[in-house]
Amino acid sequence: MSVHSTLAEKHDWDGHVNARGVSIIKTFEGYSSKVYHCPAGIPTIGYGSIWDLDGKRVTMSQPKITKAQAETLLLREIHHVERAIRTLIRIPLNQNQFSALVSWTFNLGSGRLQSSTLRTKINRGDHDGAALEFPKWRRAGGKILQGLVKRRAVEKTLYEEACA
Repeated sequence: MSVHSTLAEKHDWDGHVNARGVSIIKTFEGYSSKVYHCPAGIPTIGYGSIWDLDGKRVTMSQPKITKAQAETLLLREIHHVERAIRTLIRIPLNQNQFSALVSWTFNLGSGRLQSSTLRTKINRGDHDGAALEFPKWRRAGGKILQGLVKRRAVEKTLYEEACA
């Protein structure tokens, strides 16, 4: 069973990313069976993983992986990101807010979340101000990337959207 279908079956808020959040990650990270340098110059594989199946940093000599292995890496990293968010965010979030934050943190890392104004505004309950922080995180390797501009817009929209 894929990460997407497993998470898509969750209908009630349970402290985990929803299917829309997973879809954002998969769409913007894309799948690669081979190692590549992400725009920030970091060796990456699968759906944006910098860690291999053994828990070691990906290197350029990493062997190819299957889509199933990429989904295993994705699920592992999502669980790590979810735990980090539950530790760093002190107020309740709705399913969409949490899922948008999972996508953002998956892309940028929990260290960036920890030191960000986004986190500060969320923890103060300033959700309107927090939503305005998403578009500011659009650079990689010192350059504004259109893919990140689009990703942040989608994450911001999900963050602002009320849950049904």
